[in-house]
Amino acid sequence: MIEPSGLDAGAAAGQAVVRADRGCVIWMTGLPSAGKSTIAETLAPALKARGERVELLDGDVVRENLSKGLGFSKEDRDINIRRIGFVAELLARNGVKVITAAISPYRSVRDEVRELVGDHFLEVYISTPLDVCEDRDVKGLYAKARSGALKGFTGIDDPYEPPLNPEIEIATQGETPEESAARIIDVLEARGYLDVP
Repeated sequence: MIEPSGLDAGAAAGQAVVRADRGCVIWMTGLPSAGKSTIAETLAPALKARGERVELLDGDVVRENLSKGLGFSKEDRDINIRRIGFVAELLARNGVKVITAAISPYRSVRDEVRELVGDHFLEVYISTPLDVCEDRDVKGLYAKARSGALKGFTGIDDPYEPPLNPEIEIATQGETPEESAARIIDVLEARGYLDVP
């Protein structure tokens, strides 16, 4: 079990903030190859360098370990996202900054996770255009999907439903992963999840 680390030493008397209250879920969503994992892998060490407890839940890693055996039907994708959301909420309520990097293509299940997590949910829409994602695809999955060899691929023959009101939107083709991570950190500071240095 993760134990909250006590009171924020910098808070004024009467305004002490328990660090467990500063846990949150940074939910990155976007098309395959949009840059979710790259930004998450840049953000996590930046937060750790500031003394934060951080956990990265990458969609591919979770699918291999926690959701092994699930396919890519809508039902299976929703189960996978609900599992990621459940684990993320458990960690966040214990003061951990949880970064998720999963396609999570369906708005309704993302909204379920938002409701589960509550006010500590920050949706980060990685809004990289489809053509840029296809150009970045080192695994060749878009080409397989376009040729018909891969069915049910998000963005090609399976829908991606963009967030309607994400807390943060990042168009990765216009900035570096470090700049994207810095934008997320700015929002975390503004919302009180991080101290301003």
